[in-house]
Amino acid sequence: MEQLLAPSLPVLGVRMLPSLRHYCVVGSHHPLSWRSILQTYGRKQNQIRSGSAQCSGTYDGASVSEEINAPKKLNLPDNSLLDARILYCTSPALGHHKDAHPESNKRVPAIVNALDKLELSPKHRSSQVLEIQNFEPASVDDVARVHSRSYITGLEKAMSRASDEGLILIEGSGPTYATETTFKESLLSAGAGITLVDSVVATSKLGPNPPLGFALVRPPGHHAVPEGPMGFCVFENIAVAARYAQHQHGLKRVMIIDFDVHHGNGTCDAFYDDPDIFFLSTHQLGSYPGTGKIHQVGQSDGEGTTLNLPLPGGAGDYAMRCAFDEVIAPYDAHALDPLAGLQFTTGTFYMLSSGIKQLAKELCGGRCIFFLEGGYNLQTLSSSVADTFRAFLEEPSLAAQFDDPAMLFEEPTRKIMEAIENAKSIHSL
Repeated sequence: MEQLLAPSLPVLGVRMLPSLRHYCVVGSHHPLSWRSILQTYGRKQNQIRSGSAQCSGTYDGASVSEEINAPKKLNLPDNSLLDARILYCTSPALGHHKDAHPESNKRVPAIVNALDKLELSPKHRSSQVLEIQNFEPASVDDVARVHSRSYITGLEKAMSRASDEGLILIEGSGPTYATETTFKESLLSAGAGITLVDSVVATSKLGPNPPLGFALVRPPGHHAVPEGPMGFCVFENIAVAARYAQHQHGLKRVMIIDFDVHHGNGTCDAFYDDPDIFFLSTHQLGSYPGTGKIHQVGQSDGEGTTLNLPLPGGAGDYAMRCAFDEVIAPYDAHALDPLAGLQFTTGTFYMLSSGIKQLAKELCGGRCIFFLEGGYNLQTLSSSVADTFRAFLEEPSLAAQFDDPAMLFEEPTRKIMEAIENAKSIHSL
């Protein structure tokens, strides 16, 4: 039985500094024939870059409906991947921007610059760290496996108004905005996740230790519900990738681990009655959007495949170590993030990344992809992603250079353990 794991970090995750989300395919894989890594399941002309790191996702199609639904072919040289430890895509969505908004177009470039400065980029790591460039956007059909077609077509039509007005709100009076490039850039970001699914699954056929994937993309996705945008999020990037893994690669069961400070309500809604997608979320109790109650465990055929672990404000490294050991393994959250009330540090994300990498190796042959979601303090976002890369490479953490113990206060350990024991009881762990 073959599996895929795709984590998403807060700083690598959805609505908080370092927020990474993960999704893991933990079910059966239908046998597929492979000729070589050059000819896989269908993304078109992707280039592997090992010489420099830059924000390189591009989209130049004039007709969205025609170009995005065209057949795609993946072109990845197998000799470039045999020694790779990390594959990543960037989609900075530079045109999707609102002044003074925390979810800005500075986020991905800040991460890329930090990776280069800390010598974790392809320029410094040669064959170990590879960037996939010129990847294809997701197709409308890809996105429609998660979102309603009425929402997708409505957003595309709204781009003309955004072009006229410069910027529009697409969530009623809520915080989610759009510019004239939002639709095509959101499709490109979803396409990054799909490309990494193709690539990680493909390289897993070459040997027992496939590289980990990382989608450094925006706008984020885990709040976007099937019928529309929400909470800075436009398309459900990780959910689209999970459905693609099932549909295109025959991977039946998928696990998504979301350790953002905010509950991933959109991802939860998309799979709430699905017995084949296991969604696990740790998040701050009472934070936006107010969902993710501990007793919400799925419904109908999906009952028991949703695990929500809301943690009290002030929870930090101790809480996540306990949650990983006692909840995640058996079955946005950085302290300086302006939208967070948890005390996750750079070291917390290093620990989680290392643990999830090992979990993927044990459960699904090492197939694991991380997705950037939230994270709005650019410095801590960048350092947390960089330390995640170091965890992938099995190198020592540099968290001590970034984390200041003086900024932390005592964690509410009694409340943390009560929440963990409650979750274990509900799910019979």
